[in-house]
Amino acid sequence: MDLYSILMNDNVVDEINNNIKYLSNVVPEITAMFNFPHKHPHHHLNVWHHTLYALSLSEKDFEVRLTLLLHDIGKPFSYIEENGIRHFPNHAQVSAVMTRNILTRLKYDDIFIDRICYLVRFHDTPIKENDIKNNYELSYKRFLVQECDALAHHPNKLEKRKIYLAKTKKLLNYHQR
Repeated sequence: MDLYSILMNDNVVDEINNNIKYLSNVVPEITAMFNFPHKHPHHHLNVWHHTLYALSLSEKDFEVRLTLLLHDIGKPFSYIEENGIRHFPNHAQVSAVMTRNILTRLKYDDIFIDRICYLVRFHDTPIKENDIKNNYELSYKRFLVQECDALAHHPNKLEKRKIYLAKTKKLLNYHQR
């Protein structure tokens, strides 16, 4: 078993659950997400279950799925709590740093690491037309990550996200090569 085989399985969530001990040994940083509550009205699942739900919505693409696995890994280490509500202002940056450390330890090549870290770092940042013009393929992957992440939020808090996704998809389709 390896990380690629787990993430590329047709039933990715079942495969992760069936290999959670292996995955926890290879990427022990994920264990901080287990049972870590978001405590935020835009989330109805804890960080780990949000991650699994986002993965369940993904295409069979290793870069997208690896990004989704790691996109919120920094949340347990980068939150502030006010009036019982947690906010995660720097979680994408913290997650990207952790991702670089993890992928370097797992001996992925630098170009691949840079791509995944970019996707993790900007998973919450709106995609602009210049991003698409500069690198359509990477912008499209970022969109796929954002789509899965957005749809894994609280069902009652999806309207703004759906509007953003539709607008961005239209922009991507316009620039499609």
